[in-house]
Amino acid sequence: MSRKVADVLWEMMESAGVKRCYGIVGDALNPVIDALRRNGKIEFIHVRHEEYGVFAAVAEAYLTGNPVAVCGTAGPGTVHLFNGLMDARKEGAAVIAIAGDVETHLIDTSALEELNPYKFFDAAALYIGRLVNPEQTRPIITTAILTAMIEKGPTVISIPGDIASADAPTGSYEITVPSSSQNRPSDSDLKTLVTMIDDAKKVAIFGGEGCRDARDEVLQLATKLNAPVGYSFRGKQWLEHDNPNAVGMTGLLGYGGAYNAIHDADLLLLLGTDFPFSEFLPGKSVKKVQIEKNAKHIGRRTAVDLGLVGDVKTTLGVLLPRIGEKPDGRFLKKRVAETESFHELLQHYVEKGPGIKPIRPEFLIATLSELASDDAMFFADTGTACIWVARYINGGKNRRLFGSFTWASMANAAPNAFGAQLAYPGRQTIAVCGDGGFTMLALGDLLTQVQRKTPVVQIVLNNGSLDFVNIEMQEAGMIPFGVEFKCPNFAKVAEAMGAKGIRIEEPGDVKEGLAAALAHKDGPVVVDAVVDPFALSLPSHVPFHTAKGFTLSLSKQILSGKMDKVIKTIERNTGLV
Repeated sequence: MSRKVADVLWEMMESAGVKRCYGIVGDALNPVIDALRRNGKIEFIHVRHEEYGVFAAVAEAYLTGNPVAVCGTAGPGTVHLFNGLMDARKEGAAVIAIAGDVETHLIDTSALEELNPYKFFDAAALYIGRLVNPEQTRPIITTAILTAMIEKGPTVISIPGDIASADAPTGSYEITVPSSSQNRPSDSDLKTLVTMIDDAKKVAIFGGEGCRDARDEVLQLATKLNAPVGYSFRGKQWLEHDNPNAVGMTGLLGYGGAYNAIHDADLLLLLGTDFPFSEFLPGKSVKKVQIEKNAKHIGRRTAVDLGLVGDVKTTLGVLLPRIGEKPDGRFLKKRVAETESFHELLQHYVEKGPGIKPIRPEFLIATLSELASDDAMFFADTGTACIWVARYINGGKNRRLFGSFTWASMANAAPNAFGAQLAYPGRQTIAVCGDGGFTMLALGDLLTQVQRKTPVVQIVLNNGSLDFVNIEMQEAGMIPFGVEFKCPNFAKVAEAMGAKGIRIEEPGDVKEGLAAALAHKDGPVVVDAVVDPFALSLPSHVPFHTAKGFTLSLSKQILSGKMDKVIKTIERNTGLV
């Protein structure tokens, strides 16, 4: 019996290291899924919503470094893949989408569920191949797989059912994946960088995701230069823990001395970061050097005096022996002291948390960090969950932290944690979810977790609001509108769906409730944490326009008869309680 095109597809996927495919079966995709069944070596993860499946795949691909497949059938099913593929592109995850397509004789006839994959996926995918002839099997599938793996991003294979069922041409279908190359700048550029470093009295470092494999080199550089090390949210898990030079984050989630460190330096080294908030980066008064393997990232957030294309680890490995030490540690000492002082401020609602109701999210997440295992994986929903996770989850060598940090989609945390649990069975996977995100996407596929008995801990910040949007509106000087909604008792809903539900309303129950959730191993847990809806968290540096916006918003709220909310907001964020 000859092999079908769909059989070859999964053989090639398997040889490239794909272990799972997330999705929903149906019509145009049926021949592809039937071949997956025959293959038997790649696990099919049936989800209730394709978008949930892609977010799960993104986390698995990011954490493991291996490619992961997702699938959706023609038209509506493929549309549901888009948001997750955008996230894969922004977070650098090798996700390969198998998109069901109408049969070839129907293409370009506006047939039922017909979708032009080139137009639709153009913004999300690094490569799109429409397989309309069996002879295209090897080149299209090979290109999709290698592009995803080498460039670290999503690709799409659109395959009509009649082509999937067709006989595959004879020939070799082996996939040879080349090892990733380690690039570094030229010697002349490195010589310029050495001169700039030697000439600067005060050097600061700001690192991002590009420091993932370069932690040791970055810390060696910081030690040699007595340089404070700030980091983006994506860089936090690599550069914060066990780092005496760490000075926190800048930006909207900022804390510590990072903002002042990068603005008071003579020279700022931007290492592997595409930090998007330009208003928090220094201007012409600070010389800036950016080292980035993706040339398109250089200089697009702030003007730089020297841009170097190269892998951070390799580049620093060559740079370190060429630079001299800077023995003056006063600049570093000042910024570290500022960071320590800010951390003391952050502890106010943690230390007073046991006596404050509604529960302070600071106290909740700090307690979670204390109780979680040393190799726990944390996933944060976009919104205030990111604020509390950034500030109160302590990192560690084997702890991991992930979210939709660059695409900033809602509802990512629960599916991220699900994908991570499948990739690392039994390892603590914890999703910190907003109540808006949880009801948007996570509730339906809680049934998937129940069916598979995946021990994922989902902590829902139940404040009946799109809290981050509420803050955004106040920063813009607006009266918050359209951000409030009514939530159910999530613990009871979870129990009705077959999961373990824990509701925490009293601050005195926080530690016991979280400990019970983390100890549960027989399936998913939903912790319904009723938290203070008035809790705010401003960055360590507040831009003038932000302060002005809050003042204007509070004034408008008073004039519109919302004095009670204004009083509660002030009362609960100024240390009065």
